[in-house]
Amino acid sequence: MDIRQLRTFHRVATLGSFTRAAADLNYAQSSVTAQIKGLEVSLGSELFERVAGKVKLTPAGTRLLPYAGQMLSLADEARGVASPDAGPEGVLTVGTMESITSYRMPAVLEYFHHRYPRLQIALRPSLCAETLHSLRQGVFDAGFLMEAETQHSGVHSEVLGVEPLVIVAAPGHRLAGEAKVETDELRQESVLAPEAGCAYRELLEAELNDGSGEPVPFLEFGNIEAIKRGVGAGLGISLLPRMTVADELAAGSLVPLAWEAPFELYTQLAWRKGSQLSRERQVFVEQVIEFLTREYQES
Repeated sequence: MDIRQLRTFHRVATLGSFTRAAADLNYAQSSVTAQIKGLEVSLGSELFERVAGKVKLTPAGTRLLPYAGQMLSLADEARGVASPDAGPEGVLTVGTMESITSYRMPAVLEYFHHRYPRLQIALRPSLCAETLHSLRQGVFDAGFLMEAETQHSGVHSEVLGVEPLVIVAAPGHRLAGEAKVETDELRQESVLAPEAGCAYRELLEAELNDGSGEPVPFLEFGNIEAIKRGVGAGLGISLLPRMTVADELAAGSLVPLAWEAPFELYTQLAWRKGSQLSRERQVFVEQVIEFLTREYQES
């Protein structure tokens, strides 16, 4: 067993694909296969199996994964101590959601691309519950959360700011232009929503379906762009982070409804509690907090 094999194992497990891991690590796929085979031989256990054409961890691979993450973090820390003048390098795997990736991260990624060209930030789409699990298991180096809660077992989180939310509708909607929209009025509408597990969907669903009447229909559209198109076509209303609809609101293709949410969501950056930050994670955490805290304060 060596660090190179563990890093390759960790990347295949994270991406769920030998082909994607090879591209991510800039290896030939045959090299990835050989490294995994060598690791399996040294451990005396198979680590992956193919199920319905997909790569899946075996029970042994599942048990190894958090240890591999910890060993890679320790290797990065050791490299930083032994070579304090060397710049950050390698791959940081970060769990995040669509809204953060598309609307908050581009400027951060541009900064890292120019300032730390040898450090690769690999963003992995993940719902908050999945991100928390992956952080605790050492699969993700860091992760973004958008939650009402700011304390999470086994994870340290830094609040970046309150995420502004807005109910949007098509310009000709019956509630458009009203000075105030009551929750009861929203209960008469079809709601377009991202997949289950999204915090702002679940909070709105709980608010509208409080047992006072028939359940409000939620139409699951999967991603934000599809939701915006559906709302614009008059299929219903939707609660979204304001940053994701800023252009449409400015252009008038969508309009905000004057409903005041009785809850708040906090966007947070999180990492596993109890683990010393490697040089690479330290740089990432510090720069993200500086960039995004300022952005939330200015918005």
